[in-house]
Amino acid sequence: MKSVVAGRHRLEYERHGAADAPTLVFLHEGLGCVAMWKGFPADVADATGCGALVYSRAGYGGSDPIELPRPTRYMHDEATGALPEILDALDVHSAILVGHSDGASIALIHAGTHATARVKALVLEAPHVFVEDISVTSIAESKRAYETTDLRARLERYHGKNTDVAFRGWNDVWLSDDFRAWNIEEYLPRITVPTLVVQGEDDAYGTLAQVESIERNSGGEVERAILPSCGHAPHRDRPKETLDAIVRFVATIATRSPRPPT
Repeated sequence: MKSVVAGRHRLEYERHGAADAPTLVFLHEGLGCVAMWKGFPADVADATGCGALVYSRAGYGGSDPIELPRPTRYMHDEATGALPEILDALDVHSAILVGHSDGASIALIHAGTHATARVKALVLEAPHVFVEDISVTSIAESKRAYETTDLRARLERYHGKNTDVAFRGWNDVWLSDDFRAWNIEEYLPRITVPTLVVQGEDDAYGTLAQVESIERNSGGEVERAILPSCGHAPHRDRPKETLDAIVRFVATIATRSPRPPT
């Protein structure tokens, strides 16, 4: 697998599809990495005619490890530091950010911070813009599972030596008292590009209140795709429906113009 240096770390990455087309930049969840996306990015690239860039953040998969604990602003740091650096290093000049969970929040912060022409649209799976009780409860259950079941062994297949770093770096922050005040709604009015939000009705980590906040506060057009019988990972739980929603959305991007900042 190829690697690139961004945010002072060596990060693993893969590319799929056409190099001269807009690039779908896949930003993984709090326990994700390149390998955990499996074939979904390539499938989306094939179906849309876009390129796809998938990378593992520092501390995940085959990327460099990090020192713990992560700061409570770790998603801000990624959105304003490593992400623009990797886009620059790999010559991504036209991007559609496709974020899942933490990755979706990183996409929102980036789009609300970097008022450039590079980002054309956002695709958000199960995004978080504030902390809900349901999120904290489920993340606490994940901690128990990590300590008492085969969850660690299953994650080790993807993260190897980074397994404890990946899990603790995510889990410890979300369960900290300081993180209860985490909120990125202030970035939403600055986002002027079109956004698609894909949310499972049975998501154990967040409710429709997240979607409604993005719809209410975003400075750009927002579409929703709420999927029944679907949990926190629509691309795994309902891959066809998620793929179809993204393909339809991407097909309309060229006909839309970002709203001017207010």
